[in-house]
Amino acid sequence: MRFLVDQCLSVELAERLAAAGHDDVHVASYGLSRADDEEILARAAAEGRVLVSADTDFGGLLAARDVVVPSVVLFRRRTRRRPHEQAMILLTNLAVVEEDLDTGAIAVVDDAGIRIRRLPIGGT
Repeated sequence: MRFLVDQCLSVELAERLAAAGHDDVHVASYGLSRADDEEILARAAAEGRVLVSADTDFGGLLAARDVVVPSVVLFRRRTRRRPHEQAMILLTNLAVVEEDLDTGAIAVVDDAGIRIRRLPIGGT
């Protein structure tokens, strides 16, 4: 898969996803460390990347846009926060959520598991 890892998550997470064979970029690599959420969403959509973040604002932005791209993997605060743990959770569950992410979804990750919300959120 193609991932764009948001600034609020570690570069180490991006490195671990890349080491597992994924096409992965951290926003810092693009010089987007101070970019607003709209710009980050646009970059992920333009490049066909799944945005990986812990910023809950992305769900609201996607709902307001009524779009199916980009998909987002959202790590909730209750989730283990170490980059190696986040990578393990995502990589372990990727086969289960990959089809949804390919077609447009928000995958919410917490310690209880992963919940999928199909896009568009507005229901069109």
